[in-house]
Amino acid sequence: MTIKPLADRVVLKAVEAEETTKSGIILAASAQEKPQVAEVVAVGPGGMVDGVEVSMYVKVGDKVITSKYSGTEVKMDDKEYTIVRQADILAVVE
Repeated sequence: MTIKPLADRVVLKAVEAEETTKSGIILAASAQEKPQVAEVVAVGPGGMVDGVEVSMYVKVGDKVITSKYSGTEVKMDDKEYTIVRQADILAVVE
């Protein structure tokens, strides 16, 4: 099953969080922060959103930084995704 986002929505898959600190300390899962870097899995078509023309500037495969608690989390086929509006994407990681 695939997810096809509508309008200015983007489907993201979180990049695995670091499990150890730079000094070598291993972190428990409860101590890890929600990752803010994610990979774009699918992009909506853009178009008219709330009366404003929106063009999509991210593409599948881009690594992006999002707001910490933005979007809606969904689970499909044992994989977790987050669906966000393009406006919730803060930067593209190059």
